[in-house]
Amino acid sequence: WLYISGQIPEDADGKVPEGFKAQARLTWDNIVAQLRAADMDLSNLVKFTMFLSDRRYRLEAYEVRAEVFGTKVVPAMTIIIAGIYDEQWLLEIEAIAAA
Repeated sequence: WLYISGQIPEDADGKVPEGFKAQARLTWDNIVAQLRAADMDLSNLVKFTMFLSDRRYRLEAYEVRAEVFGTKVVPAMTIIIAGIYDEQWLLEIEAIAAA
């Protein structure tokens, strides 16, 4: 099992991109990096929880998920609308993977 703590839309230099889609793509990239470090990939994900700073991002979150997963089956997911720790961040994602 791999438990990936909340991944945020910051790059290695601590920069946060503008706009929800750019932030969502970076957050997914950060999750993929964590999976790769454990010799896993997106097919190992069994569940993720996405925290959105505002429900208006639901459609964009869906669109980016479709980009990330393509035709693969999306694992179980929960979406929560919540106040996010840093006001720059529009989302945060935590995940669980299994080998």
